[in-house]
Amino acid sequence: MSEKNSETMVLEEWLPKVSPALASKKEEIHFMGYESVTEEEIWNCVISRAKKTKDDDWMIHQVVNQILTLSTNDFMNWLTIQAVTDDNWYSFDTLKEN
Repeated sequence: MSEKNSETMVLEEWLPKVSPALASKKEEIHFMGYESVTEEEIWNCVISRAKKTKDDDWMIHQVVNQILTLSTNDFMNWLTIQAVTDDNWYSFDTLKEN
């Protein structure tokens, strides 16, 4: 953290400190019936959504807010879009098996 304020960091650097919030959100989504969701998927969704803003530096309360206010519906929509736009959606190996 060169000349940054010690309370602000690039979003990706907050992962170790916000893992309790990610665990809480994962439990919430599991409670809704989506048992295969991982903390990594939730984190990737939060990063994807946050990158749409122009903020470079984030404070911990902003990151935790992004995680805890993520709705199950918004997360599942993001996950569906990721599945459809993934380059390996129809890989050659899958086509060869059929």
